[in-house]
Order: sequence, then C-alpha cells, then structure tokens
Amino acid sequence: MRPLHPVPPGTRTVLGIAFFVLFVAFWAWITLGGHVNRIFLADPLSMLKDGWRLLVEDRFWLDILITIWRVFGGFVLASIVAVPIGIVMGAWKPVEAFLEPFVSFARYLPASAFIPLLILWAGIGELEKLLVIFVGSVFQVILIIAVKVGSTRRDLVEAAYTLGATDNGIVKRVIMPANAPEIAETLRLVLGWAWTYVIVAELIGSSSGIGYMIINSQSRLATGQIIFGIIVIGLIGLLSDFAFKALNRWLYPWSLA
Repeated sequence: MRPLHPVPPGTRTVLGIAFFVLFVAFWAWITLGGHVNRIFLADPLSMLKDGWRLLVEDRFWLDILITIWRVFGGFVLASIVAVPIGIVMGAWKPVEAFLEPFVSFARYLPASAFIPLLILWAGIGELEKLLVIFVGSVFQVILIIAVKVGSTRRDLVEAAYTLGATDNGIVKRVIMPANAPEIAETLRLVLGWAWTYVIVAELIGSSSGIGYMIINSQSRLATGQIIFGIIVIGLIGLLSDFAFKALNRWLYPWSLA
C-alpha cells in the first residue's frame, strides 16, 4: 500500500464487503458464544426473526416509508433555501460579512434543542418533523456551500472578465458550473446528517416512524428490533448515498476528469 494510491473498483468492493462479513462474524461470536447477554445484545439470527416479524405482523414497512418521506421532505426544503443563500454568500463578500456570523452561530445549535419549541409552534404532526430536519440541515449547507463558492479559482473568473462577462454572468457561467459538483457532494453528505435529525424527532412526540419503533422496543428490552431498525436506517442511507453518487457522476462527468 502507498499513500493516496487509488484502489481498483473491484478490490474496493471486495474490501468493503469483507468488513461487513467480519463485523457480522464478530457479532455472532460474542452473542451466540455467550460472551454477551442476549438481553443487552441480540444475536444476528434473533435480529432477523424479529425484523421479519416487524415487517409482516406489525407493518413496519409503513414506518420505513414515513421516515423516508420525512427525511427527504425536510432535506429538500433545506436545500431549496440553503443552496441559493450559500451561493450568494460565497459570491458576494458583503453578503457573506452580513450573514456569516449568524449562520456560524446557528449551525452550532442542536436541532434536538428546538423540538419543544417546534412542537409548540407546529404541533406533533408531520410539519414538526420536517422542521427539525430543516433546522438541523439548512445552516450546515449554507456555510459549506459559501466556503466552496468563495474558493472558486480566480484565474477562471479573471479569464471570464477578460472575455467580456458581466458580474451576473460570472456567477451563472463560471461560479455555479465550477462548483456544481462540490455543491452536490455537500448535499450528499448533509443528507446523512438528516437521518440523525429525523430519528431524534421521532423519538419525541411521535406515533409512527423508525424512531418511534425503536423507542417502543427499548421499553420492552427488544434489542433485536432495535438493532433491526438501526440496520434498516443504515441500509437506506447506504442506498441513497450510492444513488446520490451515481446521479452526481451523471450530471457532472467533468468532475471525474
């Protein structure tokens, strides 16, 4: 192995799968081997049985769909607001000087701290869940995009001015295309954070969703169901991550050059 030396796609896939195999093997060894009490950590076989029971008898797939809707709904709202503001902040420095102190302040505020207020303002319905994800995501996206846009190569900007571009033309024809792959990558990363926020929102004042199932299972010491819910979140996140990467490669092939 050499530092920063790329790994062939086939080898990368094999190594990634190998880690999961080793992880499950270790999990099975400590649980089925009696090294850990199954009350505190269910074994893989019990987890699969509990998961199948949840899907077939308790219609857990409806909770999964509800959580997916909440994640993507809140994330899309945050993206619609954050992307334009981030571009404007990065492109025009007076706007950055005006907004950055507040955005930097707000992004450190935990979304979970707003849940009591959001319940008072929006009730315990779907709007409250969407707002939790919105609050947790929007300021992160704004600041990251502003930093990336502000780091646009100056030689590209100067070349465009030399060719007669206007100020608005610089933003539309240089800054936005140059940073579009980075903006898409930022959204992909923040989408992972949105899953954290929705589970926190569903743990409090909710009657559906994956987080609701997890907190109910915790009261019954049903660790198999808890682990199954966590794994479902990870699998959905992994699939959405792969889909986001594929979409980015298709939309911005020049970023791979």
